[in-house]
Amino acid sequence: MATLEDIEDLIARTALADRAAFQKLYQLTSAKLFGISLRVLGTTSEAEEAVQDSYIKIWRSAGRYQAGGYSPMTWLITIARNTAIDRLRARRAAGADLSEADAVPSSDPGPEALAIAGSERARLMGCLDELDADRAEAVRGAYLMGLTYQELAESYGIPLNTMRTWLRRSLRKLKECLTR
Repeated sequence: MATLEDIEDLIARTALADRAAFQKLYQLTSAKLFGISLRVLGTTSEAEEAVQDSYIKIWRSAGRYQAGGYSPMTWLITIARNTAIDRLRARRAAGADLSEADAVPSSDPGPEALAIAGSERARLMGCLDELDADRAEAVRGAYLMGLTYQELAESYGIPLNTMRTWLRRSLRKLKECLTR
């Protein structure tokens, strides 16, 4: 099991175009990133493509990672999640003919629950529980299911700017909670 320092070192070496380091980084982290992508996209084939796109982005932007800031896994997971959400939004925008099961990710615990370290996940869930139930669900919808602010605002029957405020304040509260 690699430490966070090992992952940081591999990212730093990847920034120097070290292919062996990039290969090792992939071996150590791809299962977690695949789980995140699968949770957002719901299909294995799309998740595999999203992970491939994620690692292209990681290769190109490894020099921008700052050790000592976010944890390296948080940085990698953010890239994978954002890539998967972008693919999900593109699929929706294209009006792809999908069955309901493919269009809506399952709310059951998925592979990303296994990918996130137990203690960090428990802390995050505890912090989400401190939010009002509707705010916590809005955060989950935006950041796990890839819903747009507009979609969330419509589903809650509130103005778009109110939804933005909900999410901004909720993220601030989560950050405060996680730093305690």
